[in-house]
Amino acid sequence: MRFAVSLLSFICVASIIGTVLQQNQPELTYTDQFGMYWYAVFSKFGVAQIYNTWWFLLIMTFLVVSTSVCVLRNAPKMIKDMRSFREYIREGSLRAFPHRLDFQTGHTAAATLARAKAWLKKEGYAVKEKTDDSGTLLAAKKGSANRLGYIFAHVSIVIVCIGGLLDSELPNRLQIWLGSKQPIPESARYVSDVPSSARFSPGNPSFRGNVSIAEGNTSNTGILQLSAGQYLQMLPFDIKLNKFIIEYYETNGMPKRFASEVTITDKETGQVTDKTIEVNHPFEMHGITLYQSSFHDGGSKVTLTGYPLAGSDSTPFELAGAVGEQARVTTTLAGQTKHYTVTFDDFKPINVEDLSAPNPGAAKPKTFQEDILAVTGSAAGKNDKKLHNIGPSVSYTLTDDRNQSVKFNNYMLPVMLENAPVFLIGMQVPGDTMFRYVRIPADDKSSINEFLSLRAAFNDKAMRLKAATAYAEKNQDGRIDKAVIVQLAERALSVFAADGFAGIDNYVDGQGVPEKDRVPADLREPMKKILREYLLFSAIELRNLSREQAGLAPIVFGGPGSEAQARWFDQALRAVSDLANYPAPMFFQLKTFQHIQASVLQATRSPGKLLVYGGSVLLILGVFSMFYIRDRRIWIWVKPGQDDQDSRMMAAMTSQKRTLDFNREFERFRHHFTGNPKA
Repeated sequence: MRFAVSLLSFICVASIIGTVLQQNQPELTYTDQFGMYWYAVFSKFGVAQIYNTWWFLLIMTFLVVSTSVCVLRNAPKMIKDMRSFREYIREGSLRAFPHRLDFQTGHTAAATLARAKAWLKKEGYAVKEKTDDSGTLLAAKKGSANRLGYIFAHVSIVIVCIGGLLDSELPNRLQIWLGSKQPIPESARYVSDVPSSARFSPGNPSFRGNVSIAEGNTSNTGILQLSAGQYLQMLPFDIKLNKFIIEYYETNGMPKRFASEVTITDKETGQVTDKTIEVNHPFEMHGITLYQSSFHDGGSKVTLTGYPLAGSDSTPFELAGAVGEQARVTTTLAGQTKHYTVTFDDFKPINVEDLSAPNPGAAKPKTFQEDILAVTGSAAGKNDKKLHNIGPSVSYTLTDDRNQSVKFNNYMLPVMLENAPVFLIGMQVPGDTMFRYVRIPADDKSSINEFLSLRAAFNDKAMRLKAATAYAEKNQDGRIDKAVIVQLAERALSVFAADGFAGIDNYVDGQGVPEKDRVPADLREPMKKILREYLLFSAIELRNLSREQAGLAPIVFGGPGSEAQARWFDQALRAVSDLANYPAPMFFQLKTFQHIQASVLQATRSPGKLLVYGGSVLLILGVFSMFYIRDRRIWIWVKPGQDDQDSRMMAAMTSQKRTLDFNREFERFRHHFTGNPKA
């Protein structure tokens, strides 16, 4: 039993962990919370599914067996002892009790017995009388139900553990271990493709699965995540999602209410029930309870505009699909054709984010690696006036011919950051835990077109040369030959177009440059300064050339709106630099969408629920009985004296717990019969 109590304490600690730590979440949730090292340690113990780990179920089973054996061995003895008055105690045995009396009463034996019976009755004792030749014994007891407390407490542990085992995945795992069930094969795309070996019947005694239904669709199956595979749980009714309702808090954009308006059709009786299922308002039928669990996109239809990021072509193209589907894209660059698969991952109609300004004293990021903006989820749990809904976003995965995949998350509308509207295009390469965003400035028409024209001009050799020549024409002072200015300016533009700001430094430092063409070490810093200056001013010429091609007026700094134009130009250069490291030759921006919601209902059959509730009530009764019902036993021997008017009284009182209350009660007993509490 000591070992069982230790295991029970272990179960309690594990239950606390399972209550505090949200269960059945993706691995990324736990790695973000604990880090890779500690998650690897915790995962050995299955903290993400602690109630269904083999060791937890094994301990529960051991507790059931151990405690059941204990109850079966000791309960009959306790009940027998509880019912017994122990009237066969001997006179000599009373002398061994520490709480005893032995005195001459001065009354007849009959009067003493009557007085003793009256006191015992008044105090609530049950009395059994036994008479023999030597005298009369009164055996009294009170509070014998205290023993029921021990029985109730132990039985409650057994009942709660059995209820926990029934509500765990143990019944389903037994079917898997016995070989009658196999996971859903990867080749199965539809419910009809799932074999019977991967299905659990509607009569499955215990399960907990998720039912995902898009608006307007019907489902009668749930997904069970067991061991390392998924299984199909058949339901005895059809669930049709008529409408999914979601309401948000205005302060932080978090959902404050989400509910599913469903029509449930009983397959057995044909009964049709319309019900609104929401958090804390479940629906029950055939012992199966449907809870509102979560929600996700149900296959929203989206149209994306694709923008090339390689070469001098900036002609956009369209791509249509639905969340959960895939599409193929083909690109041709420098005579090479590449094929990509676009997987539409998710669509969000609103994104409430924290757009607080960064530390004013912090240096502005210069490279793509430094320009990190954690946007998605940044508003969670905050209540700030700087929270804004920045509009819809789309997430997709781009997979190339070598099966290398990168996730992207792009916003549809420009976002005000640092007092300027920018488009956010994010990426998450394998190994990253969050998206990194490139900020592309929006033009005066709130579009991305002017930036795309400038980016294409950077990748056009003829345009670069023309811009470098225009810059050289405006900056002839006789000290530097025009041809040298053109050469350096064109070189700065070409290096920047290929590798961004970091490329300028690498080029001057000699990385990838033949040794004979490298800049001497003592001239590298001045050369970096010259190339950056030439890059800046020749890029201004390049922008005006691209605007001229688009039929727009050139930008003249120093006039009205110069500050906004300078800010746009600075952000555009940073974006071009960042896109040099963008892991795709294109990006997609959301153009139109048709939002379709999907609800996730948790279907649960918990036959052990009533057992757990009953066991909890029994445990309360048991603890109450053990702590608040005090057992007492009193034996009183009354013997006639030599004189008929006198008698001798021997008495003893005992209890399992000799507390201060017990001592006070014995003193009252002593005082009543002797008149001397200290005698």
